[in-house]
Amino acid sequence: MVDAIKGAAARGVEARLAYNVDYAGPINVPPPPRTDIGTIDELSIPCAAIPGVPDLMHHKYVVRDGNAVWSGSANWTDDSWQREENVIAVLSSAGVAAAYRRDFDALWRSRQVDSDGAPAPDRVEVDGVGVRAWFCPAYGRRLSARIAGAIASARERVRVASPVITSGPILGALAEVAADGRVSLAGVVDATQIKEVYGQWRARPGSRWKLTSLGQVLAEADFTGKPSTPYAPGSVHDYMHAKVTVADSVVFVGSFNLSHSGELNAENVLEIEDAGIADRLARFIDEVRGGYPKAPLPRGHTGPA
Repeated sequence: MVDAIKGAAARGVEARLAYNVDYAGPINVPPPPRTDIGTIDELSIPCAAIPGVPDLMHHKYVVRDGNAVWSGSANWTDDSWQREENVIAVLSSAGVAAAYRRDFDALWRSRQVDSDGAPAPDRVEVDGVGVRAWFCPAYGRRLSARIAGAIASARERVRVASPVITSGPILGALAEVAADGRVSLAGVVDATQIKEVYGQWRARPGSRWKLTSLGQVLAEADFTGKPSTPYAPGSVHDYMHAKVTVADSVVFVGSFNLSHSGELNAENVLEIEDAGIADRLARFIDEVRGGYPKAPLPRGHTGPA
């Protein structure tokens, strides 16, 4: 990736890079990979450090020539390419690229996660397929509600890949679908991170209701969990890192964990209305979850009778 950026700059391409800056405060999920500032300093392009205070600059996207976008869940690290499950979306669309460029420009001007100027998630036609680009934190709560609504209205299937699931609206929708039992509901999470979330919820009385909701989802539906390496300074990052939700023929894919903290981070999600893409990503989720054991349940939750 570094060589590609340097090569573009050498060809005279106008390139800019924005990146997250680490900080010492608490983070509800394992911290992102640490940015190599020395490598950034070697790039002969303008760069902007975005402080992750109190929320992360969690984007992973590229806008190219005003007509193409590369986005998804993959950080630009060796571990992301070699050790983690990730999903990347690439599309050609001047309309979608314009939305991403507007979001980038807002970050560039403000150097803040909660910058003003993020575009609204308007529908854009891309080769006959409806696409919406969602950006957090400006539309974080609306995005959670949108995903929850798609899950709640699904008639055939819901598939989920997310390291953690902590968003209240999404948890509620999943629990309702799991309880009804009329829709095929399955997914995969990161087992290590889920266990860490359980500990956080038990320590916060106001969050303990989520233990019951997530426990019901993981017990009633076919969810598995990757036993990843716990975070520690210098440890490998081998998380189940894909962030995808499929509800019938609608797909949500991007950098957004299904989490409350994700609503507050700088995140992006592509909502895509296409049965073929939904089928492809549902198969991917089923393949990933098939390689791991049943997701861990909260302490004291015994599952369905």
